[in-house]
Amino acid sequence: MGKSTSSLLFICNRLIIRVVSLPFRAFTSHYCSTIRENAKTRRQNRNQLLNSVRDHSKSGTFKNLDHALGLFDTMLHMHPLPSIFNFTQLFGAIARMKHYSVVVTLIRRMESFGISPDVCTLTVLINCYCRLGRVDFGFSILATILKLGYQPDRIILNTLLNGLILQGNIPRAVRLVDEMENKGYEPNVITCGTIVNGLCKIGQTDVAIRLLRKLEKRNFAQDVVLYSTIIDSLCKDKLVAEALNLFSEMMSKGIQPNVVTYNCIIQGLCNFGRWREASTLLNEMEQRKVMLDVQTFNILVDTRCKEGMLTEAKEVFEVMIQRGIEPDKVTYNSLIDGYCLQNQMDGAVKTFNMMVEKGCSPNVISYNILINGYCKSKKIDEAMRIFHEMSNKGVIPDVVTYTTLIDGFFKVERPQAALELFQNMQAYGQHPDPQTYSILLDGFWELTIAREIFSGLSAKGLQPNVQTYNIMIKGFCKNGLIVEANELLEKMDSNGCPPNERTYNTIIQGLLQHGDTAKAMKYLKMMVDKGFSSNATTAAMFIDLLSSNQVDENIRELLPKSR
Repeated sequence: MGKSTSSLLFICNRLIIRVVSLPFRAFTSHYCSTIRENAKTRRQNRNQLLNSVRDHSKSGTFKNLDHALGLFDTMLHMHPLPSIFNFTQLFGAIARMKHYSVVVTLIRRMESFGISPDVCTLTVLINCYCRLGRVDFGFSILATILKLGYQPDRIILNTLLNGLILQGNIPRAVRLVDEMENKGYEPNVITCGTIVNGLCKIGQTDVAIRLLRKLEKRNFAQDVVLYSTIIDSLCKDKLVAEALNLFSEMMSKGIQPNVVTYNCIIQGLCNFGRWREASTLLNEMEQRKVMLDVQTFNILVDTRCKEGMLTEAKEVFEVMIQRGIEPDKVTYNSLIDGYCLQNQMDGAVKTFNMMVEKGCSPNVISYNILINGYCKSKKIDEAMRIFHEMSNKGVIPDVVTYTTLIDGFFKVERPQAALELFQNMQAYGQHPDPQTYSILLDGFWELTIAREIFSGLSAKGLQPNVQTYNIMIKGFCKNGLIVEANELLEKMDSNGCPPNERTYNTIIQGLLQHGDTAKAMKYLKMMVDKGFSSNATTAAMFIDLLSSNQVDENIRELLPKSR
């Protein structure tokens, strides 16, 4: 019995071992395979994400800032952490989206995770500081680069140079170029282009031209970008004749204009209504095989709409479509504005709807144009309908939207609605600008309130504009406060806001109404010396005084000639 029992136990043990051992080996094999598969999946996911970061960064196709920030956060929680190269790609893309302060914050956060920036990262950081107007911080980063034993390249130096020029610090920029040359960095076409572009941006076109002449003397190669930048700046300064001369000079040197050059000149000519010369240049472009782009057509549509040439603008729009050039938001917005300027709101709405049908999403400017059109037509309810529509579509109203509607309510004598909208505007985080306050002052004119609003502008960090001053001066004159009106006028120049034609006419009329002809004559002469003219009301008041021999006959010379 004992033997048979032990034999039975032996057999059972063998069976148990077989039964247990076979699944265990299978389980172990499956478990190891799963770990390998998971590791492979994680590597693939990691590579996919980093490839996505690289592709989006290179092409600039992030949906928005949050999309980029989400990727950054995911990267920070990877194990192991991605290389500094991956982070720098992302920082460069966010900087190109113009979120410079965000990049500064992200780099600090990255460093807190123990990832040290390299020279490329620091170059992006220098650019961000310069764009934020903190060139001093940019130079601090340059010092860090030098301490790390690296030599700055032309990209870093050109970035700092651009920052100095954008600040208007031309002398320091010139010294930096000299220092670059002394250290063996020969200024290249980018360096020169940076200086020229910066000078033009801050309105120093004459200095940019002098620099161009110096480059010529040193036999430095100039290119189409250099000339196009200066030509564009001259056109913006309304110096179209000088721009055309430079255009001819450029071509005589064998530098062929590109579509950007032509667009700058055509814009300048169209702004002055010189359509024939603009047409000649368009024909020249086609002869030279320089393809007209969407910007060319946008210039032609926009300038014609602004001149009231709506039919011609529509013809240009049709040609654009026939040539297979897809209209963009700028094209549609110009055309919608053209209809609104002609008070053809049905046409404006039809173009707006066409824009949507073609898959071109309206932006805040599109809605603002329509709202402004309705407000000018005193159709405030229609304007408010568009306002609610834009909000429902996820387009956030801006300060222009609210200011236009506030003005619209005043136009239809609904001041309480204007005030409610002004309060809503601030509740939704939109800060009123000087234009908003000017409209409020004009609509709600009451001496105590006006003084309170006007004096409160500086506390809000706002500088009154010429319209604000004009409203205050007009109000003071109406209330017989000529001394205060006069004092405010005298302050305008020192506050960086020169009086315009309306300012002078307002104060002159106020002075004449209160019998101060001597001071009125003084301001009339000052106004004419500055290139302004008296309006019909001012002229009529002086003519009445002349007819009763109350003012000097010489005043007649300062008045507009009757036609």
